[in-house]
Order: sequence, then structure tokens, then C-alpha cells
Amino acid sequence: MEKPKSKDPLHGITLQTVIEQLVEYYGFDTLSELIKIKCFTDNPSIKSSLTFLRKTEWARKKVEELYLKTTPKFTKTI
Repeated sequence: MEKPKSKDPLHGITLQTVIEQLVEYYGFDTLSELIKIKCFTDNPSIKSSLTFLRKTEWARKKVEELYLKTTPKFTKTI
């Protein structure tokens, strides 16, 4: 029997993938303008962003929302 598909659009997508794709698409400079959080403005890196976003739910939600809004643009550039 087939398992029902999750309705969560982020199901199966890791936080690391989300950040990497956003950084690849926008870069940290633009990303820090779109989402004003310190891990994107002060000495930004994927690792520091992951550490902060895993601990800070409100910031992670903002990043996930931006990712969902940007996802259609990812497919256009491929």
C-alpha cells in the first residue's frame, strides 16, 4: 500500500539545503538585506547560519518562508 504524501512543502528538504540554495541564489549580502539576522550579516557562513537557525525558531521560519517564495525562481534558472 502506498504511503500518503506529506502536505509539508519542506518535507525531505534539510535546513542545510535550504540555506545553501538561498546563498547560491541571493548571496549573503542580499540575504542579509531580505532577512535581518546577525548570522547573515556578521562573518556569515553556512555553518554559523545552521547553528543559529537550529536554535532560533522565529529566524528559521523566516528563512523557510523566503525559501518557499524563492523556490519557483530556482527552477527557472536551471
